[in-house]
Amino acid sequence: MSRIKPARQRQLVFGFYMSGIMSLLMSGVITSINTGIDSEFVYRWMPAFVVAWAVAFPLVTFIAPIAVKLTEMTLARPGKENKRTPVN
Repeated sequence: MSRIKPARQRQLVFGFYMSGIMSLLMSGVITSINTGIDSEFVYRWMPAFVVAWAVAFPLVTFIAPIAVKLTEMTLARPGKENKRTPVN
């Protein structure tokens, strides 16, 4: 049985996928802009992706709760309590 709470587990899995997808796309775009696309592109892109993901996953894991709070503060209605409600 897992000791990790389901909400925390969901946050970690979300961070894993989000950071991986974003790192893959962003490292590919930046590598292509900086070096062009040729027969060696993938060999330059993959190491850049690994480094980007190694940085992005911990950052997403720790920054996501801050982003959620900032979003709630930004969208909060004046005079209303700041309760979490499901997104419609």
